Parts: sequence; structure tokens; C-alpha cells
Amino acid sequence: MFFYDKILVMNNNKVDQQETKYLPPESAGRIMTANIPIAGPSSTIEEIEKLLLEKTKDFETINYIYIVNTENKLVGVTSIKEIFRRPKNSVVSEIMETNLIVVRPHTDRERVALLAIKYNLKSIPVVDNENKFLGIVPSDVILTTLHQENIENVLRSVGIHNFENPIKDLIFASAFTHFKKRFPWLIVGLLGGIIAAVMVGFFENLFAKMVALAAFIPAVVYMADAVGSQTQTILIRSLAIEHNLIFKKYLWRELKVSFFLALILGIVISLVLFLWWSSFLLGFILGISFFITILVASFLALFIPWVFYKFKYDPAIVTGPLATAIRDVLSIILYFAVASVVLRYFL
Repeated sequence: MFFYDKILVMNNNKVDQQETKYLPPESAGRIMTANIPIAGPSSTIEEIEKLLLEKTKDFETINYIYIVNTENKLVGVTSIKEIFRRPKNSVVSEIMETNLIVVRPHTDRERVALLAIKYNLKSIPVVDNENKFLGIVPSDVILTTLHQENIENVLRSVGIHNFENPIKDLIFASAFTHFKKRFPWLIVGLLGGIIAAVMVGFFENLFAKMVALAAFIPAVVYMADAVGSQTQTILIRSLAIEHNLIFKKYLWRELKVSFFLALILGIVISLVLFLWWSSFLLGFILGISFFITILVASFLALFIPWVFYKFKYDPAIVTGPLATAIRDVLSIILYFAVASVVLRYFL
């Protein structure tokens, strides 16, 4: 028995707009389709083949056959390849896959696309809280989503947000539109630079004791920002892939990585300065500063996005100029704090 066009939210084999208009714009419910082959558990391979031949032009995709019961609940799925390699008298319930990967209508589209990649699926079924089948997110939508999300992630990383259609707007939007999207977060970066300059001014007396300290401000700031950016990017991508991330375990792993990076980089800069500048004191200050600033930058790169994520905000918001400004200011403060303490005892 077929249940084609009997899914509750379907009307003439299309998803009922009344059921989806209240969903977020980038949710699975907004991008799914119901134009797909559906069969009952007792359907034979011959019946399904007949359905495919008669209704092919009505389907948006035929990668999979979705199996629903009399209550319209999704109970299985099988591939088109599996259908055509089985005897015609076989019952689809005997060959269907029951370990299903599904999403809810409100699931973010990026999450849907990442699930498709993770489990090597051409489409992802959408079900409600009662497991009633609503439709699927097909492969072409998944590919478009991946492309668009990648563009959005790259733009967010440099502080550009909220293009309505990034794929088109990058090329065709007006100069004023680009200005509006790019200017606000640059102000944040500018404020961060001003604060950093003020912080440097507070430690002017240090330069009188050791002028070379000023020459290494860019190195300290860059290394802390580089490691922090790496840590933050990996966390945000991990959260997108795995929503049930065990943060304590993840935090411990990343802090261990950051510890070894900070330790090795601190030792390297100390040795370079000792051998090149013949200055043990400067090397010691830079080594300790590298170690502390990298660890602090890494911790902030983990903690701040996680807080945003827990409060249901996109953690990518804190990437780009905002994160850079925070790391730069803290790195300068920590660098000069270390230098002040060391010089107080050794000079």
C-alpha cells in the first residue's frame, strides 16, 4: 500500500505553507520538499518500481524511497540502487534501513548539511516531534547551503554580517550596502586599537629600562591572536558539527594543545633572543609573555563562544574584529605586566 500524498502537511504533494511560515528562515522546514517517493512497509519492490516509473516527473529527487506507516510516521528508508537490485516480490520492510538520521523542522540548515556530510547521505528526512514524516532536504539544497554557509562564515570571520543573499550581494550589491555591512565592526576594531595604545602609554617607563620591549609588541600580539583564532575557529566548527559536544572534555583537550603550543613557542623565542640579542633577560620576558598570553587567548577563544552558544546566540558573532580587539588588548596588558614584574626584580 502506498501513502503517497497522504502525509499530513502535504497538499497536492507540496508542503503546506501554513505549517512552515512560523519557522526560522534558515531552518530545515523552510527548505524541505515533499515531492519524493513514499511507500508503506508492506509494499513490494515491483510496486515501488511501478510508482517510480509512473510518477518520476513529479518527484524532485529519487535517491531514496521513504517508508511510512499508516500513522504517517517514518519507519525506514532504502536507496534506489537497493530497489533495482532486489527481486520484484521482495517486501520493502525486509530491506529498508531503520537506523535513521533525521532532523526537526526547526533544525538549522547548516546542521542539516553537516549531518549529510558526516553520514554520507544525499538527502536528510525531516520529521516532527511525533516522528511523523514531513519531507526531506534534498542534495541540491544541501550543496547550496554548504556553499552559502561557507561564504557567510568567511565573511563573519572578518566582521561582515547580515548580507541577505551573500552569493549575489558580494558581487552585485551597491557600494553603500557594502559600506553598511563592513563599517560597524571596524569601529569595534578601531576602539580596540585605541585602548591598546592607551595601555602602551601606561607602561612608557618600561621603555626607558629596556627599549627592545617595544620592538616585540607585534610578535606577542600576533602569536596570541593566531593561536586564539585557531582555537576559536576549531571550536565553532566543532559546535556546528556536533551539537552535543562535551565541553569539559573538549576544553581539557584544547587547553592541553594550547599549553604545549605556548610552551614550545615560549622556549623558541627565548632561545632566539638569547642567541641573537645575547639578552637572557629579554628572552626570559618574551618567553614568559608568550606562554601566558597564548594560554589566556586560547581560554578566551573557548569560553566566550561557548557562552554565546549556551545562550542560543551564534558563536561566530564573536569572531573577527571583536575577538581580535579583545585578544590584542589583553595580550599587551599581560606582556607589560610580565615585563614590569621581571624588571622590578632584575634591574
